[in-house]
Amino acid sequence: MELWDTYDKERIKTGNTMVRGDSFPHGEYHMSVHVCLFNKEGQILIQHRQSTKSGWPDLWDLTAGGSATTGDSSQEAAERELFEELGISINLEHVRPHLTINFGNGFDDVYLVEKDVDLNDLVFQEEEVQDARWASLEEILDLVHKEKFVPYFESFIHLIFESRRQYGMIRLD
Repeated sequence: MELWDTYDKERIKTGNTMVRGDSFPHGEYHMSVHVCLFNKEGQILIQHRQSTKSGWPDLWDLTAGGSATTGDSSQEAAERELFEELGISINLEHVRPHLTINFGNGFDDVYLVEKDVDLNDLVFQEEEVQDARWASLEEILDLVHKEKFVPYFESFIHLIFESRRQYGMIRLD
């Protein structure tokens, strides 16, 4: 049983918790996170989800992601998900998410991190991940078109590639 803290619309903890899978109380939300690891060549590390996953089975996805559990900060949840899914340790204690995307029952903090990782050093969470590889923007868009990638908006994929080295909405290069 996975417990989540709930938040109000201003992202302030309500003091309540809920069980993953239960109906959301009116006006309460939960936090999820995504970590997108980029290498120095500008490729992103993507993972191939297990065919037994309940959501988007057997599709490629961003580096790592999931829900914050009770007591997690956004950074702690991102660190935990990255380590659980791929065996990658990273310290995000002083890092802010590049993006926060609101969805029906919560908000999703997206971290864009540059870190070269040797694929041979990855340790897959057996229930979640079957493979991982580095991919370019074009390769991901090709997978999206072939319906082999989680169906994110193409504009979102472009945005994470364009925003990976800076915060904000104005291009600084």
